[in-house]
Amino acid sequence: MSRKIRYGMVGGGRGAFIGAVHRIAAAMDQQIELVCGAFSSDPERSKASGADLFLPANRCYGSFQEMIASEAKLPADQRMDFMAIVTPNHVHFPPAKLALESGFHVLSDKPATFNLAEAQELAALVKKSGLLYGLTHNYTGYPLVKEARHLVASGKLGKIRKVVVEYPQGWLATRLEASGQKQAGWRTDPTKSGAAGCIGDIGTHAENLAEYITGLKISELAADLTAFVDGRALDDDGNVLLRFEGGAKGVLHSSQISVGEENNLNIRVYGEVGGIEWHQKEPNTLLVKWIDQPMQVYRTANGYLSAAAKAAGRTPPAHPEGYLEAFANVYKNFANHIRARNENRTLAADDPALDYPRIEDGVRGMAFIEAVVASSKANAAWTKVHA
Repeated sequence: MSRKIRYGMVGGGRGAFIGAVHRIAAAMDQQIELVCGAFSSDPERSKASGADLFLPANRCYGSFQEMIASEAKLPADQRMDFMAIVTPNHVHFPPAKLALESGFHVLSDKPATFNLAEAQELAALVKKSGLLYGLTHNYTGYPLVKEARHLVASGKLGKIRKVVVEYPQGWLATRLEASGQKQAGWRTDPTKSGAAGCIGDIGTHAENLAEYITGLKISELAADLTAFVDGRALDDDGNVLLRFEGGAKGVLHSSQISVGEENNLNIRVYGEVGGIEWHQKEPNTLLVKWIDQPMQVYRTANGYLSAAAKAAGRTPPAHPEGYLEAFANVYKNFANHIRARNENRTLAADDPALDYPRIEDGVRGMAFIEAVVASSKANAAWTKVHA
């Protein structure tokens, strides 16, 4: 019998930002239910956070190890189907590894792991286990991002020549981490964030979006990272030249000291005969440009869009859909893939349930970070991306 897909959460307790986003996204389509959690490294705080969410006390665990062990002992009709990881970067790999080893699917916040070696080990484990692993590169969930991908894949723009993608923010223009602000604190701490700051936090979103839309992999890059704020250990600004497989060239810029910017993720892709332009701040509009005709304006939820774009929409035209809905599309597709597995159904290659970021995207993201850091240390020397 069909049922909701059950999940447990690691991280995301009281005071956390992204945990609430994940829970809203998971609940949006009423296909998934939260049944348990280890919401904090502090057992008491974890259990109090679970109580806030009205979970049974016996399903609010003091650690992810306890949660995985206890859930594995429950009958199949009660235990979680997958585990969502919403912790800082350094706590992505250990729970993901243990969950996969214990028979649970995993959906993790990005980046996949703390470093490339962990990502590669995790990829090998995913392959060995045969279980599903998803990554919440949520910007791939927007309907018009999927339309842009369709336009490129269909060849309508011609061979891709140029990609310009940028993600400027301004919230770290001062040394906010010194004030005790939690989100700034771990993102600027090398022991928690990893080898990169800004480029790992939001630069990987830009990298993933470029590869998702174009279908092209970044083969090498030349990067210049800077920590503009005095006393900051990790980069808060990055500028990267890109070379893609197939000959396309690109520019990627991510910054968290661009004063006045909020989350201005945007991308432009230019082919031989056409181009696209999309802005996360105006996500329901896609500009499509042609070499021999006027620019077109595509809008979310219209009948002329591709099947993939239409499947990602929920409301009629002109009813705005944004960040939470895009995030929910990642959860929905991942859960529907699990459901198909549970019901022994084989999905067609173009089924929306297969359209979510995988461990391969996580490995590429970590390889991108490693290459950017290495290039910058070598005075922006061209550096291969070894995923």
